[in-house]
Amino acid sequence: MTESMTQVTGAVQALTQSADTLFLLLGAIMVFLMHAGFAFLEVGTVRQKNQVNALVKILADFGVSTIAYFFIGYWLAYGATFFADAETLSAGNGFALVKFFFLLTFAAAIPAIVSGGIAERARFNPVLISTFFIVGLVYPLFEGMIWNGNFGLQAWFEGHFGAAFHDFAGSVVVHAVGGWIALVAVMLLGMRKGRIRAGKHTNFAPSNIPFLALGAWILSVGWFGFNVMSAQSINGVSGLVAVNSLMAMVGGILAAVVLGKNDPGFIHNGPLAGLVAVCAGSDLMHPLGALVTGVVAAAIFVWLFTYLQNHTKIDDVLGVWPLHGVCGAWGGIAAGIFGLQSLGGLGGVSFIVQLLGTVIGIAIALAGSFIVYGLVDKLSGLRLSEEDEFNGADLAIHKISATNLE
Repeated sequence: MTESMTQVTGAVQALTQSADTLFLLLGAIMVFLMHAGFAFLEVGTVRQKNQVNALVKILADFGVSTIAYFFIGYWLAYGATFFADAETLSAGNGFALVKFFFLLTFAAAIPAIVSGGIAERARFNPVLISTFFIVGLVYPLFEGMIWNGNFGLQAWFEGHFGAAFHDFAGSVVVHAVGGWIALVAVMLLGMRKGRIRAGKHTNFAPSNIPFLALGAWILSVGWFGFNVMSAQSINGVSGLVAVNSLMAMVGGILAAVVLGKNDPGFIHNGPLAGLVAVCAGSDLMHPLGALVTGVVAAAIFVWLFTYLQNHTKIDDVLGVWPLHGVCGAWGGIAAGIFGLQSLGGLGGVSFIVQLLGTVIGIAIALAGSFIVYGLVDKLSGLRLSEEDEFNGADLAIHKISATNLE
């Protein structure tokens, strides 16, 4: 190779590396912005006396998640640490650092999901302690198994069934795991005071529909970074992922409009249900398969959330278990259905593997959550006192209300 050719090749490689770094950085920023969506979705759903707490929890959880993932979680999942000099870390335009940032925003979504389920009656510091161990130990255990081949699970799947577990953007790794972790915390905390009156279930109306809608919009827009940028390189960008995300989102909206009977809470959570479900197979499905996936996800959410609220003692404030836990599990399984070539997909997936991998993810989430939240509850207590819950988390924890009318 001539010297000029070598220079051209080197320049192309440098340009590709810098483009990939920028691409992933933009994805990280978009997913980081989604945490504002989580916050406002919760702010709009909880009662006014708990709005400050909703905002503070999401931000504080992100701070704790970053420390837990930087020092423990990322190393556990990928075997990489950052105990090197800055010159080493900045090599290749700092792509390795930006990859950490991108994957951190996924990891930090776990406590953001949990936050919506345990709202209005959880103590602040015990929740932050739980977040550290969930993001540092529980989440990266399954993340590393699926996205880094740890413990040989993916190799076993390939050897026995001819395909690995496919979860392109985290229907199971992020959403199902987060939702099933939340279910345990919700059940340990119990119902909010006043939810059952005279032996009948009473539902608290959302405090601010515009804030709830704003949260849903921020999440929906950011989700295209969540899904499309999961390619982690310019070369891997696929318009199929973008359009499948769009179709699943729209399917979720329309199903929620019909089944939710024009309820704004359901209509704004409908697109999120569809987007949760399409993450796993968004790079494989035909757009029509994605549309069906979104419709089914929204139907699951509307029916299951309504049932929980009216017939059980599982007081999941934002419906994070139905939305993320169950719709995420459906997404993992749907990738094994609509990803098949016989149904218009690209193939390379196995239904049985998708089912088994989803069940394993749920099992790890349940066990890990029970250990972490169970121990924290035993040692320090997770729930606010009855008086503090009555006064609201804003005044009890943060000593200020969301609005000042003076």
